Amino acid sequence: MRPGAVALAVSSLVVLGAGAHAPSPALPARMTDTGGGTQLITAVAPGTASTTGTVTWWDLRDGRWVKAGSAPARFGANGLVEGASRKQGTNTTPTGLYGLPYAFGIKAAPRGTAYKYRRVHRDSWWCQDNDSRSYNRWTEPRAADCRAAESEHLITYGEPYAHALVIGFNYERPVRGRGAGIFLHVDGRGATAGCVSVPKDAMRRILTWADPAKRPHIAVGTASGATAVTRY
Repeated sequence: MRPGAVALAVSSLVVLGAGAHAPSPALPARMTDTGGGTQLITAVAPGTASTTGTVTWWDLRDGRWVKAGSAPARFGANGLVEGASRKQGTNTTPTGLYGLPYAFGIKAAPRGTAYKYRRVHRDSWWCQDNDSRSYNRWTEPRAADCRAAESEHLITYGEPYAHALVIGFNYERPVRGRGAGIFLHVDGRGATAGCVSVPKDAMRRILTWADPAKRPHIAVGTASGATAVTRY
């Protein structure tokens, strides 16, 4: 090979090397907070007007976040909104970082589920009545001060509530009017009323993966902008 050709080949390799990029860190590594545990679920939509996106679940292993699984996700019919400013009844999914207090379902927990799991019975309700002392809580039977018209009769939801995880939005110290009954649950026929949903098989896999001893959280947000999941 002529000397000039050798120089050209070396120059080309240098240029290619300069243009190469190292893989970007895993999504949880780019987040402000992951909840302090070693498991995390991310629910990400392209933008605030989106009703679909992706749910991914992650494990922290030897200081690195590793993807354990992912599935297509659905969000509120009116998209997503900052959790701190959400209004009840708007059919929006609240963005933010939340704990996962417990799981529940009309059907029995998938084999291998370690999470506390509550079976839904005919008198199981989730109170969404702003005037009730049981606001944003499971009540069984329905609390006397919680109007049925302002609550979810859980067993009537069928397949979407076959399996679910409670998302701790507005849960520890509920703010009246902000919203109640936000879950990660099985897909229904379309967008949700504010929850995050995934296919049934994915929901079952998440329940058998989640370990309360590893303090899993869920981060809900968009790919960029003011509600970017990396902000939480």
